[in-house]
Amino acid sequence: MAVTGRNGAIMQNGSGENGSGETLPAIQAALAASGLAFEIWPCDDDLADTAAFCAHYQVPPENSVNAILVRDKADGDNHALCMVPATHRLDVNKTVRKRLGAKKASFATPDETRAITGMEIGGVTPIGLPAGVRVWVEESVMGLDYIILGGGNRTSKLKVPPGIFLQIADCEIVAELARPRD
Repeated sequence: MAVTGRNGAIMQNGSGENGSGETLPAIQAALAASGLAFEIWPCDDDLADTAAFCAHYQVPPENSVNAILVRDKADGDNHALCMVPATHRLDVNKTVRKRLGAKKASFATPDETRAITGMEIGGVTPIGLPAGVRVWVEESVMGLDYIILGGGNRTSKLKVPPGIFLQIADCEIVAELARPRD
């Protein structure tokens, strides 16, 4: 399958310059089955983190959506993947903690994130997650024309409509999950 990338470049099965640009097979299959328009963009591994990615690839930060795994400090099996625009700060101590039903919540470590999602920080995506991982999306994301997500690895990013979240099992749109950064 050929998809059109940034600046009109055609990427066959997500291949391209500045990184492999290939996503995981389960993610590719989910995107293809979604019926939604999507693009798989290559990304240099060294530029996978949000600020560096947006600056280098000229992506508006408001369209870049971070995947942040948060867990109950007392129960590591009680966790959720929170999807938050790069221009916002996740409300861990109120909204997330209450939704988890936890006394205290914290960000998952990189090792915990890898173990739970099967993906590296800088490439985590809600598409193709293992069963049982809840996904919470900041509701303001749903009003965007398009969003940029991790591609399941640090060498690809996904350009998708926010409607993709409506096709993900265990996904909820949450009001005030995050607040704009000051």
